[in-house]
Amino acid sequence: MKPDKKPRAKPHATPHTKPLGHGLYWQDIKVGDHFHTFGRTITETDIVNFISCTGMLEVLFTSEVYRQTESQIKGRLVPGALVFSIAEGLTIMGTIQGTGLAFLGMDLEIKGPTLADDTIRVDIDITEVRPTSKGGRAIVRTRNTVTNQKGEVVMVYNPLRMMKGHPVAS
Repeated sequence: MKPDKKPRAKPHATPHTKPLGHGLYWQDIKVGDHFHTFGRTITETDIVNFISCTGMLEVLFTSEVYRQTESQIKGRLVPGALVFSIAEGLTIMGTIQGTGLAFLGMDLEIKGPTLADDTIRVDIDITEVRPTSKGGRAIVRTRNTVTNQKGEVVMVYNPLRMMKGHPVAS
């Protein structure tokens, strides 16, 4: 007897499908477009893991006694680098997943503190879209404004990225 054949799974990617969560091609955005991400709560565990793996073991992040007696900011402060990292994670998932080619630089300003259990989101404004001399890609600049659950701006940065264009139809 011949064993039953199981149906074969379809390949993970085909030229005619786009995976869910795929980013935007540069031709799909224009200066003036506005997007925002879902929110993400930054937890105590996030802070501990981040400062431990990066070596940011500053007393401000490691000593409750120091925070209570020396810090002018009351509460469990989140390192700005962690706020930026989470903001980028939120941004990448919705805009450049699979279409981003390079992070080229940015200016960043911290506008206010972020504390443990704050929920941040990112508002993204497209400020520049410039095709490169090599076809199929462009330089894209955004203004990313990070706010907490109270609507307070805690960070503003303006990443410059190189992004893919639509694939050439074959």
